[in-house]
Amino acid sequence: MKFMKNIDRGGKLLKMRNKKLSKLQEIEDHYVSLDYIGARLRKVLTKDKEYQKLLKERKQKLTKQFKITSAEKKKYVLLTDTDFEILGKCKQLEKVKLNKDDKFLVEIIKTQLEADWRKYLLKTLNKLMKKYKK
Repeated sequence: MKFMKNIDRGGKLLKMRNKKLSKLQEIEDHYVSLDYIGARLRKVLTKDKEYQKLLKERKQKLTKQFKITSAEKKKYVLLTDTDFEILGKCKQLEKVKLNKDDKFLVEIIKTQLEADWRKYLLKTLNKLMKKYKK
């Protein structure tokens, strides 16, 4: 039941998140309206102190909400709220007694949050190729 309580608390986070995101989105939309796109948009947002402050606050709240450790912050590329949510749910599932297939699925999902996620997919595919090679 603890797992379900954590999911219910996610609704509160969503309301908080939407307020911060709307302000972040307003700032981004402002620059887009000034014809900033792609690399130019990223560069101007990197220099915008208010945007960076809001972004930092949002990441700190998400880190606290999903209990992300410093090692996990280094290991995983957590760029979006969804990335934090995925890792948080994986961590919750790891605390539950999972069968072998579900453990494997959770591990594969977590590898997708890593910068070099393709190597794990390739490693898994190679194992399957070896297993079913005739």
